[in-house]
Amino acid sequence: MPVATNKDKRPLIQTPLPGPEAVKVLAEDKKFISPSYTRAYPLVAKRGFGAIVEDVDGNRFLDFSAGIAVVATGHCHPKVVSAIQKQAAELIHMSGTDFYYPGLPALASKLSELAPGPGVKRVYFGNSGTEAIEAAMKLARIYTGRTRFIAFYNAFHGRTMGSLSLTASRAVQRRGFGPLVPGVTHVPYADCYRCPYNLKYEDCGIHCARVIEQRLFATTVPADEVAAIFVEPIQGEGGYVVPPPEFLLELRRICDKYGILLVADEVQSGMGRTGRMWACEHSGVVPDIMCVGKGIASGLPLSATISRAEIMNWPPGSHASTFGGNPVAIAAALQTIELLQDEYLANAAAVGEYLMNSLSDWPRRHRLVGQVRGKGLMVGIDLVKDQQTKEQATDERDQLLLLCFEKGLLVLGCGGSTVRLMPPLMIDKDHVDIALKILEESLTEIEQKGAPKTTRPPTET
Repeated sequence: MPVATNKDKRPLIQTPLPGPEAVKVLAEDKKFISPSYTRAYPLVAKRGFGAIVEDVDGNRFLDFSAGIAVVATGHCHPKVVSAIQKQAAELIHMSGTDFYYPGLPALASKLSELAPGPGVKRVYFGNSGTEAIEAAMKLARIYTGRTRFIAFYNAFHGRTMGSLSLTASRAVQRRGFGPLVPGVTHVPYADCYRCPYNLKYEDCGIHCARVIEQRLFATTVPADEVAAIFVEPIQGEGGYVVPPPEFLLELRRICDKYGILLVADEVQSGMGRTGRMWACEHSGVVPDIMCVGKGIASGLPLSATISRAEIMNWPPGSHASTFGGNPVAIAAALQTIELLQDEYLANAAAVGEYLMNSLSDWPRRHRLVGQVRGKGLMVGIDLVKDQQTKEQATDERDQLLLLCFEKGLLVLGCGGSTVRLMPPLMIDKDHVDIALKILEESLTEIEQKGAPKTTRPPTET
């Protein structure tokens, strides 16, 4: 079968799923790969181009997962591939920990320019989002001289020991790994659809943020011991929850009042995903530290921890990475940023608006849809058993993911019952129409027949 091109927009399923070649890979995978990995369905990818992924049996899928929001410019964008090939032919590795090369300051200066707020920012490069969070935790402690952190329930910040201590997404992610890093306190996130305080937005006074100052600081967590508040501007694994803009503004006020650093986890929401370069820009909040990953290099492993220069002033040897800021990954990132600025940032905003408008009446048309929420091309469809009680329809959500896969659409879940749509930022309205047709057909099928119980683990970041 020919390799997919940018003209191929429709899925093509021509074998049972998984197909015969995929079955062979699945058997080897089960034998040799860590069982800790969570797989949503048996996709065995072979190649990709744009928004299309082809499996080992020649089946084509429309990808609305983007490698979990990673391939921002689409699979194997020709300009990104060219940048990777050129750099790989010149210099594959020269550790920035001990040596210099032009790519490091080139990308760092670009990120300094793009990061919110005035003045020069400095950048620490790692390989993944969790490494960016680990660096931010250490940086916050050494800069403030304080030891405590505040994070939010349902947050996902990574799985290494420090970031896992901030993560409060699923018990399975923590079970058996304690004790974790001490000094982390969690509070409820600003989820206005399922307010943990049973309050109504605009009449609540943003209680979910003010409770930090009014309750936490007054009782169990001395404010002068808190180094940083870690927050996702839009909660990712927690269900694609979009807080009201006042939430981040109130966190900023609290941090300023008590000398606490505000750390924005933009690993999933950054790099144009929400129609702006950073999700925190929607509220106008400037974080002290920002953590970036996933889409920064269109699929190559790279992350960045960005902060004001006066904050990132730790001494040599205090933190480093052998592979962080690898020359090939940096070349991919520089090309990715160029593509985002030239075209895909605006495309994410425009096509994201079209996607949200197309979904706006789904809660009225579908009894299983409780809420549609999101920004840009970071959109969640929250499924419920009852629109009044908002009871999460987890089994129905998981069945929907499988049905979409069988019809050639790749989507993933998050939170208790949300389907997340996070396609490459290069998609167009035709892609959206095809994806929504498959989603709606599958959803209608479940509503008519009901969803069987599933024992498959929930989809994770």
